[in-house]
Amino acid sequence: MKDELLLCVSSPEAGLRGGHFAVMRFRFPLLRDGVDPVKLISINALMDKLHLKYAQKPWIETLKLVRLCMDKPPRGSISVTPHHPLLSCLEKIQRTLNAKSLSTVMSRLEFVSKQRGLKSHISPNGTACYLTSDMFYVEVQLEKDGKVIDVKLAHPGEAPVVCDDLVQLLRMKNYDAFGKILEGLLNLYQIPGNSDMKAKVYLALQSLEKDLYSMSLLYRTQDVNRVTEVLHGKAGHLVQRTGGSQVCGTKVFVTVGSSNTTHKLPISPLIVDSQAGDGNPAFLPLTDELSMDLSACFFLMFHQPFPMSSSSIQEIQKLTGISIDGLKLASLHALIVQFTFNDEYKEDVAMNNSCFFVSLPDCPKHSYFINKGTEKSGITGALVSKIPFTHPKCVPAIIEILRHQVAYNTLIGSCLSENTINEDCSELLYFEVSPQKGTSFSISFQHPMGESLACVVVDVLSSRQIRCSLHTNPQDVTLNCCNDFISRVMERCMSVPLVMRAIFKNAVTMKVDGEIQNMEVISEQNPEVTCKQTTSFNSTGANISGASMQNSCDGMEASSSTASIECAICDISV
Repeated sequence: MKDELLLCVSSPEAGLRGGHFAVMRFRFPLLRDGVDPVKLISINALMDKLHLKYAQKPWIETLKLVRLCMDKPPRGSISVTPHHPLLSCLEKIQRTLNAKSLSTVMSRLEFVSKQRGLKSHISPNGTACYLTSDMFYVEVQLEKDGKVIDVKLAHPGEAPVVCDDLVQLLRMKNYDAFGKILEGLLNLYQIPGNSDMKAKVYLALQSLEKDLYSMSLLYRTQDVNRVTEVLHGKAGHLVQRTGGSQVCGTKVFVTVGSSNTTHKLPISPLIVDSQAGDGNPAFLPLTDELSMDLSACFFLMFHQPFPMSSSSIQEIQKLTGISIDGLKLASLHALIVQFTFNDEYKEDVAMNNSCFFVSLPDCPKHSYFINKGTEKSGITGALVSKIPFTHPKCVPAIIEILRHQVAYNTLIGSCLSENTINEDCSELLYFEVSPQKGTSFSISFQHPMGESLACVVVDVLSSRQIRCSLHTNPQDVTLNCCNDFISRVMERCMSVPLVMRAIFKNAVTMKVDGEIQNMEVISEQNPEVTCKQTTSFNSTGANISGASMQNSCDGMEASSSTASIECAICDISV
């Protein structure tokens, strides 16, 4: 604007380097009564005067001035928004100061609260900061040197609870993650209605959490480990909510959110200590005393939008009786490619790129072409961000569907790699991965010992059972790999490339053994000529065979501890 002057202030005292500046906007009556004040005082003189003024003050005074300007904007202007220039300026100052002293830690907490729409208050003794909203507050207790002592969280009608997750984040000065947890807490109450209605919604979430925790205890023994819970538990591996959960991998967390439709949600725990005849937990009937009509719904939310097939989505919608909104159907295989690379690949690249190169030890490089199918024959799906439901009894069945989907996605994802160009022009083995019906797909490749194509059909029956069948041309040599062997390797490794390597190495072993047998026949006919060659070749062949089998087993063992765990899992963080 013509009547404004932007002033950039830096401070050597605070160690501001690399272009970090505080930006302040001053308003001058540049045109008053037809007289230009620039003629009265030069810009250089003005800057010299300002530099002299702020050089005599500590940097913290400049910081307070920026905060004052932010809290009290000029008359007639709108209130400060999260993207306001002064707020952005304050963020740069806060990051540079690195929050080492008590005053800078307090300033950083005040900034985080303002950025998220919360209010902040400092205790009279100056060692506690309260971040408050209409429905909850966070208390941060500090020592006089700025070190974090404790962080407590209080919801409506609850006593403050110590949150170790928040303590650790602030001690590591990870204010971004701390701010995200504050956002999550705010989102719990983004429900239409007054404070009493929002408190009822939080009460419903509490009831759901208690039911899920009770559900997990019904099937837990003293010696149960996390892997067993993840693979077989009705509620997966449950992590109770302590203000915020660290969510990573294929996990979901439980929350509540607003809904355009009124739903009857439980406001009291429903699970009883006995089990129904089918092995599932028993629940009390959803009476008017135990429930309430609310414009809200429970959600299982993904940390990252998760690719699901259309059939899995329909199965969940039929189970919960609630449609999942905002779905955009596309090729499931294309969505898995997009999901696997997350932010590393742009959406258009993930959708269009189909060829990936996978390197394995003791084996030629693999080239996998991901066939995304046609509109009629291909498997469609969508990226799902959250799954709505209204009753805790839906959770075990939803988790089982998700486990099944994760197993399928993991196998397709094992064929993907960041390498989309064969840079070293090395020898390649070519494979094509094509969708079949349901949760089945095929892997086509040239017969290792023939001229025709061979094919392995993989049917993911569940998260715990995979059935594989090998198909070859009757005119080609039969491969020494039975269907049971391939299925067991696939279930153990959860990796298509490792299974393909095992098949090709068995073919190499067959070829070496066949050549040895031919040499033995020749040696019987002419032992003097071939005796020396047979001895040398037999030793070499034995080494190749032994090394091939050992490498194959090593590869399967190395992957079983990670891929199998990640694939058939849906951890549920509450």
